[in-house]
Amino acid sequence: MNLGDLTRNAHLWLPQYLAWRRAKPSGNPARLWLTVADHYEPNWLQPTREVARGRVDTWRNQWPAIADRNRDSAGRPARYTFFYPQEEYAPELLDPLAELTAQGVGDVEIHIHHDREGERDFLDRMNGFIDVLSTRHGLLRKIDGRTVFGFIHGNWALDNSHPDGIWCGLNNELILLRDLGCYADFTLPAVPDPAHCGMVNTVYWATDDPSRPRSHESGAPVRAGLNGNKATGDLLIIPGPLALNWTDRPWYKPRIDTGELAENDRVREERFALWIDSAPRIGDDAFVKLFTHGAQERNSNCLLAGGDLDLLYSGMKRECERRGIEIHFASAWEMYQATQAAAQ
Repeated sequence: MNLGDLTRNAHLWLPQYLAWRRAKPSGNPARLWLTVADHYEPNWLQPTREVARGRVDTWRNQWPAIADRNRDSAGRPARYTFFYPQEEYAPELLDPLAELTAQGVGDVEIHIHHDREGERDFLDRMNGFIDVLSTRHGLLRKIDGRTVFGFIHGNWALDNSHPDGIWCGLNNELILLRDLGCYADFTLPAVPDPAHCGMVNTVYWATDDPSRPRSHESGAPVRAGLNGNKATGDLLIIPGPLALNWTDRPWYKPRIDTGELAENDRVREERFALWIDSAPRIGDDAFVKLFTHGAQERNSNCLLAGGDLDLLYSGMKRECERRGIEIHFASAWEMYQATQAAAQ
């Protein structure tokens, strides 16, 4: 992101960023958990069915080999999480992703775009999608007999956080997601979008106030030994890194890094240290959640055939080994589990 992005809506994130900088832990973590959360939209720009299926097939055909040749400190292959949008559901587009999940190199969670359709419609859409993912495709998982899921909000507008009231409409969305079975939200950061809010580089519990939007503006940080895996809010927020990168740039013109993997923000060596140093910490564990829109050809070409995912996993492993850090390649679900274990 350029200088214009740095100044646009800076009041929404810069104070939190500066506060985090003052309080950030020193030294290296013992363990680092790395996940890629893909806002996976095969029907981007409303293509033909053949184009949409081709986008999915590209991942089905190319990703397993990349995952297999990139193994973490425990010898496990790389994981990749497809947050699939409810409004783009088609069985033939989910089945290949379910195959990757069965192979142990993929996983599927829930993404949704909605705009002021009302609470009942939102619940109907979500419940129907949860059911079809679970019963038709064998996806998601259960805790105590209840189906649970990870979540990303389309257009960043979690809990009606866009200032114009668009792309959501539900001031009680955190409570609704909790009651639907959401184990964690992976939307943030949304910088420089005006829907951004929340704590920077911190895993935290947000408590909903149904009388107002943006209830995840603040919350209770998850700390080792303090609150364990006991919920101290309505929804667990697991954000990606937010950092300023001055590499090869003047001091007054840094690049904002939000952990995006894209054609216009390629995987580069200098980003590895930045992500590690900006990762949310819980005790001796650090959590790096990166994101992309991997169904778009301009991004998938870089990530797959272009070598960006190979460089990501191999480069992050080398940087962690140099620092004496164990690295674990995780799905979103596994990252959630790791946060709970670290908190205990």
